[in-house]
Amino acid sequence: MTFKSHRAGLVASLGLAGLAALLLALPALAQTSAPPAVAEPVVNKGDTAWMLSATVLVLLMTIPGLALFYGGLVRSKNMLSVLMHVFYTVCIVVVIWAVYGYSLTFTGGSSIIGGFSKAFLAGVTPDSKAATFSVGVAIPEYVYIAFQMTFAAITPALIVGAFAERIRFSALALFVPLWVTFVYFPIAHMVWYWAGPDAIDAAAKALAAASDEAAKAAAQAKLDEVNADSGLIFQWGAIDFAGGTVVHINAGIAGLVGALMIGKRVGYGRELMSPHSLTLSMVGASLLWVGWFGFNAGSNLEASGGAVLAMVNSFVATAAAALSWMFVEWGAKGKPSLLGVLSGAIAGLVAVTPASGFAGPMGALVLGLIAGAVCFFFCTTVKNALGYDDSLDVFGVHCVGGIIGAILTGVLVNPALGGAGIIDYTTGKIAEYAFGTQVWAQIKAVLLTLAWSGLGSAILYKVVDLAVGLRVKAEQEREGLDLTEHGERAYTT
Repeated sequence: MTFKSHRAGLVASLGLAGLAALLLALPALAQTSAPPAVAEPVVNKGDTAWMLSATVLVLLMTIPGLALFYGGLVRSKNMLSVLMHVFYTVCIVVVIWAVYGYSLTFTGGSSIIGGFSKAFLAGVTPDSKAATFSVGVAIPEYVYIAFQMTFAAITPALIVGAFAERIRFSALALFVPLWVTFVYFPIAHMVWYWAGPDAIDAAAKALAAASDEAAKAAAQAKLDEVNADSGLIFQWGAIDFAGGTVVHINAGIAGLVGALMIGKRVGYGRELMSPHSLTLSMVGASLLWVGWFGFNAGSNLEASGGAVLAMVNSFVATAAAALSWMFVEWGAKGKPSLLGVLSGAIAGLVAVTPASGFAGPMGALVLGLIAGAVCFFFCTTVKNALGYDDSLDVFGVHCVGGIIGAILTGVLVNPALGGAGIIDYTTGKIAEYAFGTQVWAQIKAVLLTLAWSGLGSAILYKVVDLAVGLRVKAEQEREGLDLTEHGERAYTT
């Protein structure tokens, strides 16, 4: 029998009424049997170009930006050692990130740490996609890998300023790989890993389309599973746009622990230890500010309004913090210093980092004013009272500034204060803001980061001390690490 004659027989057997009923039922049958179609996320060339640029800007922050800023602040006999510390840190972390760091940070596994499914970048191709914060919009996974690689590289590089001028290079060479593995990757996973907007949107649509109780239960279970596929701090609802917890609090507390465990520099408090080149520090700080636009605006992952907001916030908060530090110092010491303005600018950049995509510009301005004054207080009054030798004020600027920014992000995200709000991907709308819930989530994120990094760093410093020793000998320190550790001089006379 041919298909045509078979169809004619079917029509005759069903009758016109039966056929009509069957045709009317087909849409309902299709709705209950097939899940809603999900569009494949699209890669936009403009977003890709922006993320390539932002990635290079973050590298610029570290080398040469951070290296020159730190290098100018130490004595001339230790200039090259600081440059070496920063440059080595970037190189070793880039290699580790490609081998297993990306996989541990941005794959599922647990709420604490990812797995090894993408070790050696397995399965990643030029056609692989990474989610953004918009449903249906993606970027090439390779550019996401490279962008996050620069974050992983700059974070331990920030730490070296806390114990500059006295640590053995072999100790640093061992500490950095251990620290990124056991401290940075877990914190970054807990804060930033999630299933992505497309997975949540698809699961929410499937739940909305479910037509019976069994289907609804299955769809709800799938939505719960997708929401649970995220880091612990992300599950708490804490928000960190560009790294207040992941980068600055994380590095800042690790730096303080290192400064305390390694001990004070020889002659600290008795000898003058002024910066040897504030000119170079000015160049480095300026490069940091320029590169920070990639850091903050790049964290939007798209060349859209969110990136522009982060850029504007990174302008106004930084300028406000620099002025705040300058005027407070002027009033306290009688003179405004270039070092104070530079330190204030960095404090503003640190504080606005977690809030850059969430706060409004006026909120960012207030945040900068607060950060400049409070960080000045910690880098002078508190540091002098407690007597610890944090060589380049890593704790006072990065940890304290990061805490201020992380907690106040929970306040400034409020749309009523001009904030952007937090999108609920199950509804596709801005979620209702709850002050107590959001601020408490931010505080929990800060406390966990302080505990994880503080305790973890202390253990790792002790391991390194037992293995190779943390500190150079006193006579080597007096001669300078450039010659004794590296056999070079930064300057010839």
